[in-house]
Amino acid sequence: ITLDPTIRYQEMDGFGAAITGSTCYNLLLMQPEDRHKFLTETFSDKDGFGFSYIRISIGCSDFSLSEYTCCDEKGIENFALQSEEKEYIIPILKAILAINPSIKIMGSPWTCPKWMKVRSLSNRIPFDSWTDGQLNPDYYQDYATYFVKWIKAFEEQGIPIYSITPQNEPLNRANSASLYMGWSEQRDFVKSALGPKLREAGLSTKIYAFDHNYNYDNLILSHLWWK
Repeated sequence: ITLDPTIRYQEMDGFGAAITGSTCYNLLLMQPEDRHKFLTETFSDKDGFGFSYIRISIGCSDFSLSEYTCCDEKGIENFALQSEEKEYIIPILKAILAINPSIKIMGSPWTCPKWMKVRSLSNRIPFDSWTDGQLNPDYYQDYATYFVKWIKAFEEQGIPIYSITPQNEPLNRANSASLYMGWSEQRDFVKSALGPKLREAGLSTKIYAFDHNYNYDNLILSHLWWK
């Protein structure tokens, strides 16, 4: 088979790495000159590998210093960035953007705030756990607002958010921080709340659905985006 490089069938958004709370914590333990050298070698498109995409968590991940969201106190009016973002993640992202201003940043949550969780959609019993549970549809609008507030909080720091996903590994119930969000749930959440809230806020952030491992549990997964 002969490949013709002049024919393009699809466009790749980019290649990159995850930047987690623990990553940033350790990077900030380095000497400034060593840290700058490492970040340049990783993200510079002139003097390094030229990574073009970064994935960060919305709230905690399984590589965070603690389990948290940006709204642990009930009520979306209590949203605020936490120390992990302010002290570690944002300074590193600013350093990376200074090296490569065109880098794309994706945000993905490992869990919604616990007060938005239910044990299952069939009974909607409140579920006070970081691990497992489902998003209560009664909080779809609040959770969509949570995404908007998160995106705007980073933009206020000079950090543009190129894309988001509704849930990291949505079929993984066992991660340290996790939330089960099946395909139909993601569809309903994006259609009824997340998409309209982003549009209402004037945000052009893309939404990528079903952010999971390929062929997970023998499912054929789709990559969709909202614009």
